[in-house]
Amino acid sequence: MAKKITANLKMKLRGGQASAAPPVGSTLGQYGVNMMDFINPFNEETKDRMGQDVTAHISIYDDRSMSWRIVGTPTDVLILAAIGEKKGSGVPNKEKVSKKLSQAKLQEIAETKVIDMNADDIESVKKMVAGTARSMGVEVEA
Repeated sequence: MAKKITANLKMKLRGGQASAAPPVGSTLGQYGVNMMDFINPFNEETKDRMGQDVTAHISIYDDRSMSWRIVGTPTDVLILAAIGEKKGSGVPNKEKVSKKLSQAKLQEIAETKVIDMNADDIESVKKMVAGTARSMGVEVEA
């Protein structure tokens, strides 16, 4: 019989730098799981992405065990890196970020994200990435 899932968590962490400090310690601690069962394997698996933001999807079961998987760098981080900005617009409908995302950069980000998305068609992934960019106040070149 399958284990019952108590919680599904998503955490944005820096690769190779997870520690028992918040957000990991406080988040996993409230579910009573051993955080070192996550921290050590996470740091080992993400040491090649040292300092980069990665997303971890964690499932916690009723017997206080867990499983987790790493999802690549978040789309918003890739977009900001591509245009050379530190953050998106606070009001994307009214204020746009000064730089635009080129079609070449959009293609590059889509090729990076295709393994993490629920689509296998690169054009569909490009549309998803463009939507994320627009929600951040970044215009996409035609």
